[in-house]
Amino acid sequence: MDSVPGRWRRRPLVAAAALALVAACATVQLTSNSQPASAAVAPAALGPLVWSDDFNGAAGSAPDGSKWGHDTGGSGWGNNELEYYTTSTSNASLDGNGHLVITARKENPSGYGCWYGSCTYTSARLNTSGKFSQQYGHIEASIKMPRGQGIWPAFWALGDNIGSVGWPNSGEIDIMETIGSQTGTNHGSLHGPGYSGGNPLTGTYTLPNGQSLADGFHAYAVDWSPNTVSFSVDGNVYETHTSAETNGNPWAFNHPFFLLLNVAVGGNWPGSPNSSTSFPQQMVVDYIHVYGQSGSGGGSAGRITGLGGKCVDVAGASTTNGTKVQLYDCNGTAAQQWTVGSDGTVRALGKCMDVAAAGTANGAKVQLYDCNGTNAQKWTRSGSQFINTGSGKCLDATDQSSANGNQLQIWTCTGAANQQWSVS
Repeated sequence: MDSVPGRWRRRPLVAAAALALVAACATVQLTSNSQPASAAVAPAALGPLVWSDDFNGAAGSAPDGSKWGHDTGGSGWGNNELEYYTTSTSNASLDGNGHLVITARKENPSGYGCWYGSCTYTSARLNTSGKFSQQYGHIEASIKMPRGQGIWPAFWALGDNIGSVGWPNSGEIDIMETIGSQTGTNHGSLHGPGYSGGNPLTGTYTLPNGQSLADGFHAYAVDWSPNTVSFSVDGNVYETHTSAETNGNPWAFNHPFFLLLNVAVGGNWPGSPNSSTSFPQQMVVDYIHVYGQSGSGGGSAGRITGLGGKCVDVAGASTTNGTKVQLYDCNGTAAQQWTVGSDGTVRALGKCMDVAAAGTANGAKVQLYDCNGTNAQKWTRSGSQFINTGSGKCLDATDQSSANGNQLQIWTCTGAANQQWSVS
């Protein structure tokens, strides 16, 4: 594997437990075919688009490396899966028609070794770890499923603090999870401390009249806000969970998550392929769109003041990418009107406060840049400090100076006066 070590992975839903939990955890009334009779929560209005991939590119080309990395290996991923995840375009590539295709194959062209011996299958597992993560909003993908006994596709998210707190404390959001022998049903689940593995917060959505999710594209989404996550298929909300359901365990979903796509073969939940399973099997992804929360601007724009009572300002009121963010005498202009969003962004003049080149070193400069959803543009507030999510460092007035034109930077959080900010 490259970026997500083997001990961090989805755990299987035990089929019997999952069925029992649907009635206990889903917050909508289900008919006999598991369709929602009425949605308890309507899909949220969309906020600003903060990240997307429409998979435009030449047939056979690799997924965009600026957006996606690969997990690799045949360790079983905690579920006794049978595939070896590769970086090959044979397993993950664009089709030239605006789709990403992840292909599971019955092959072992490179002599890969798996936990059970010589590997029998290859596939791909992509993730945005270190490239993009999101806290709250609307996350949606249009996907056409593979099918067949033992095939296990998923579109999901992991907390980006997994390296420090481990799984399941990091949290996991399974937006789309099906098994190839039951392609009419999608499982939506939340895993966290005390509610993980075979005992998540979970629910299902089943197409009517025996239809299959493998016969066409369907939109799988979550609407996510503080202490609440709702799941939908094609706009039909079938499940909502809140922090009140964890039986006193921590709610693991009030921080940024990164995205994953994969097609597993075999494993504890779906079982192994059999003679009825044909290969190759493909999961086809039309798009992934991520939106901030509706109204994530947090109300009217206002000023941010710091050292010496000076305002955080966009130099020259310029919207050119790379324009420095600086201290300046407060003057009420648009260059000093900032929107602090619940999506983690801090915006002015239609663009985002950004750490240049996604730097993490002390002294990395702060600038204005097109909003792109990266952690270089995500900020959390702790008291009077603004902490950059990508670096863990604080917005800082360089050299503790309040001089007009002093460009802001990031620096290790010290609590000093040049890191104290007031939002009007």
